Amino acid sequence: MGIEDYGGGQGPEPDVLVVTTNDAPGFRVEQVIGEVFGLTVRSRHLGSQIGAGLKSMIGGELKGLTKTLVETRNQAMERLVEQARARGANGVLMFRFDVTEAAEVGTEVCAYGTAVVLVRE
Repeated sequence: MGIEDYGGGQGPEPDVLVVTTNDAPGFRVEQVIGEVFGLTVRSRHLGSQIGAGLKSMIGGELKGLTKTLVETRNQAMERLVEQARARGANGVLMFRFDVTEAAEVGTEVCAYGTAVVLVRE
């Protein structure tokens, strides 16, 4: 797996700017639209569960599970951006992830933040 398999985030010039901060330097908030979120639940496939079980006995990174979680987080973020865009936002402030177990059959990932209209200063 290359470095691109372990990360996510936006490209250099996104149409909806997503930041983890309360504000975006160089921009002012013109309008607060409200909370937006993107949610996905992924189950683990049998092969990765068996591999993870074996790997946990000897130690080390569970690469299959890492890749699945990265893909899941990226999908949740894409859904957040789609919802923000659909509501007329061009920014999301206070972006966060929440990850929980979903009924012991998968992982629930929720990306959330505050959709806003930003104006460049």
